[in-house]
Amino acid sequence: MAEITAGLVKQLRDQTGAGMMECKKALAATNGDIPAAEDWLRKSGALKAAKKATRTAAEGLIGLAVAGGKGVLVEVNAETDFVARNDEFKALVSGVAKLALSTGDNLEALNEAKLGAASVKETLTNLIAKIGENMNLRRVGSVAADVVASYVHNSAGPDLGKIGVLVALKSTADKDKLGQLGKQLAMHVAATSPIALSPAAIPADVLAHEKSVQAEIVAKKAVGKPANIVEKMLEGSMRKYYEEVCLLEQTFVIDQESKISAVLEKAGKDFGAPVEIAAFLRWQVGEGIDKRSDDFADEVAKMAGH
Repeated sequence: MAEITAGLVKQLRDQTGAGMMECKKALAATNGDIPAAEDWLRKSGALKAAKKATRTAAEGLIGLAVAGGKGVLVEVNAETDFVARNDEFKALVSGVAKLALSTGDNLEALNEAKLGAASVKETLTNLIAKIGENMNLRRVGSVAADVVASYVHNSAGPDLGKIGVLVALKSTADKDKLGQLGKQLAMHVAATSPIALSPAAIPADVLAHEKSVQAEIVAKKAVGKPANIVEKMLEGSMRKYYEEVCLLEQTFVIDQESKISAVLEKAGKDFGAPVEIAAFLRWQVGEGIDKRSDDFADEVAKMAGH
């Protein structure tokens, strides 16, 4: 049987937001397998949400830039939040985001692009030597359409923050009106963390996995019920899942009652032209990066009696 370390417990807790003891039980039941432990939590009822939490696991900043019908996001990581608040670091992230408007999604090209007299990679190296802390240009992404709106949460400066969102709208309507709608939609995306625009856009492997999990949950609730009832229960569970993770199916956080698809339909009528979401991006600093936490490890060790 695999050893259930404090690090494993922390990783599962970061991904799910479940309690430490529940995480430990799940890992013990699944021989330390993180994905299986997450499913165990959901099937046992200890974890209700279908989405992984996006608790920050590394420091740094998300930078964004928008020009015309194009928007870009970049993530630059540092070891501590102290460095992330440094003016030189913030200037670097801003400069890199603006450069990305011309280099696009090519991370290698962005690293080699000139930021002043030196390349981005060289500028990072020089800043590392000066500050004494490791830094990394982790990723770059872009969207494009008739209008691109943006939003940053936990702002550290103009177009800098811990969460960055871009929403690309396709429409021939007035650009100012589209920009106002796009801003509200970007704030919504920041708050709700959708994983796809619509059910059809969910990756096949993610959808298949979710259906298998929901089928097992429904089977426990539907013991003795006819097959057609079980099927309807499963369909209902999947509808709830879509409402949680698909942007067009979510309830608009601004009015707390309309689906995003209905918001777009109404906007099309009000603006005099159809409005579609062509694409969106939502990034949070440190998503998916494991970060050591000695205090948390000590806490788990004490609970385990070590």
